[in-house]
Amino acid sequence: MALERFVTEDYHTGGEPFRIVVEGTPPLRGATVADRRAYAESAADVQRVRALLCSEPRGHADMYGCFVTEPDDPGARFGVLFWHKDGFSTACGHGTIALGRWAVDTGRVERLDEDTREVVIDVPSGRVTARVRFAGGDIEDVTFVSVPSWLQAREVPVRTARGETRADIAYGGAMYAVVPAAGLGLRVDPADYGELIATGRQIRDTLTAAGAAQHPADDRLSGIYGTIFTEQVTPPVRGADGTVRVHERNVTVFADGEVDRSPCGSGTAARVAQLADRGLLGARDVLVHDSIVGSSFRARIAGRTTAFGRAAVVPEVTGTAYPVARSEFFIDPRDPLIPGFVLR
Repeated sequence: MALERFVTEDYHTGGEPFRIVVEGTPPLRGATVADRRAYAESAADVQRVRALLCSEPRGHADMYGCFVTEPDDPGARFGVLFWHKDGFSTACGHGTIALGRWAVDTGRVERLDEDTREVVIDVPSGRVTARVRFAGGDIEDVTFVSVPSWLQAREVPVRTARGETRADIAYGGAMYAVVPAAGLGLRVDPADYGELIATGRQIRDTLTAAGAAQHPADDRLSGIYGTIFTEQVTPPVRGADGTVRVHERNVTVFADGEVDRSPCGSGTAARVAQLADRGLLGARDVLVHDSIVGSSFRARIAGRTTAFGRAAVVPEVTGTAYPVARSEFFIDPRDPLIPGFVLR
């Protein structure tokens, strides 16, 4: 009996997995990447492949990956549909960083001795760039240039089982609720992992149900995608050149209780927008954003713009991705656990 076969190339960015499907992607219909995401959400064959490669025994509850597809137009190298255990996301910064490295590793983009290469990618929330920097012939780092990002709302009250808090809602390709962890008696620490998940879900569900995160132009981008719990590592420090270094730790609980091991790329873009709106991050300043596992991104404001009639910034988020595996997955049609299961 013939076995179904899928091939993936796996990376991690700051500890967060990113599984790129290179053989076995199902047909993805639609004129744009955003349209293909809408199609994928209702297409049983696409959801099946996502579940096969994301769920146990081939994945796990916090797996993340993508299907590579055609770009919206020749201005981008390719398009991407990001997926996780609950469906398809609108943005993914850590994945964009991994895709920049993957594009070089696979020869889609020329490797240089020095300088940078830009990999333009269409994602459901718009067009982003992975700027790959070379030093001595190796990839030094990759900078994710986000879609325009903004603060959607300030200090929205929200009740949780741990008490009431106030959330800023910020957009960085997806909507995030930003909450200081200490106000709910929590730490950005693996010891509080379970409580962070439970409280993050509550905040997401409450604010989404209240309609507090409506995208001004595209309802497909509405709703809270994740809750970002923050805590200060050190007070802001102004250098001799006048640049302020803001150093914070965060954990993003996204979708239905997934925990980002990285500092979260699109979440970091949202934080840049939030801090900029509050006057806490200026044009030359740097946000050092640590994750729950100790990895770190560096972020800054690349420019200011307007989006849908409101002030916005263009965030840049710099990190590094590393190859983990090239995997061949097989599906036996007699397997009673197809397409898999999720057990946390």
